[in-house]
Amino acid sequence: MRLPSRHIGYYKRLFHPFALSAALLTSNRSSVFALMSTHSTERSDGTITVSPRNEAAQSALVVICHGLGDSAEGFADVAEMLASQLPYAKFILPTAPTQKVTMNMGMPMPSWYDIVGLDERSNENCKGLPESRARLEGILKTEHETTGLPYSRMVLAGFSQGAALSLFTGLQLDQSLAGVVVLSGYLPAASQFKPKQLSTPVYHGHGSMDPMVQYALAEKTKATVTALGVADYTLESFPIPHSVSPPELQKVAGFLSKVLPADDSFKIQLKDPKDMSVKELKAAIRKAGLGNKAVGFMEKREFINLVQDHRDGKL
Repeated sequence: MRLPSRHIGYYKRLFHPFALSAALLTSNRSSVFALMSTHSTERSDGTITVSPRNEAAQSALVVICHGLGDSAEGFADVAEMLASQLPYAKFILPTAPTQKVTMNMGMPMPSWYDIVGLDERSNENCKGLPESRARLEGILKTEHETTGLPYSRMVLAGFSQGAALSLFTGLQLDQSLAGVVVLSGYLPAASQFKPKQLSTPVYHGHGSMDPMVQYALAEKTKATVTALGVADYTLESFPIPHSVSPPELQKVAGFLSKVLPADDSFKIQLKDPKDMSVKELKAAIRKAGLGNKAVGFMEKREFINLVQDHRDGKL
């Protein structure tokens, strides 16, 4: 499938579901206020992180990958909406590298891998897929090694091309994830796909009116993946085009709550405030929204005590 240049703008707009998720957010003001008090959103080098203000409260991780031509910003509000319903979860949204995309006449844009076409033969040519897969694996590994969070408390999620990457990566890991979320996605490079985690649950939401990644491809993806032994694959259709909708996001929230239920026994292991540098202490205080309480601090012990009191729930 090739897209004429006049369709590029339309194509990119379809990869920005924020208007729909924003409607969901504004329809539930209590969730918005809850998010403001429990989570903070940080941006650094194209990556957006939505995490509990009290880092010690984190016991789950969700990585969300955007679609072709988009960036992490396209799903920032979706992550924030989901965070309001999973106050113990951290969300990481990376941005794909900019590279030429064959299907779009060689135009450079954020893309997890090159797309030659969506027909079966063309879909085997996914230059850059191994590198993006390694990047996701690196994000999960870093979180595991720095916080002790087990892979069983992590989910890979994505939209369109980002969903394809999440599916391709999540089921081929050496470790079993809590789940994989596929929104308007498909299975790329099917001949190279060798799933190892056959019991990892997959939720696949897809628009029945999708003109880009047609619903028939979603059905074929499920058939291919389950034929390879993946036992728990839920495919659900929604009357939408290549986008997401509030009802679909509610289903995603329900799936995440099911595979990542609240469980304090999985709270992450954090560096002792006494072992943190002043720079690290200030960053933790800023993230927690406690800057006003640190005004006038001169001694390191004051910063240490403030961070420790916050973690202990004394503030």
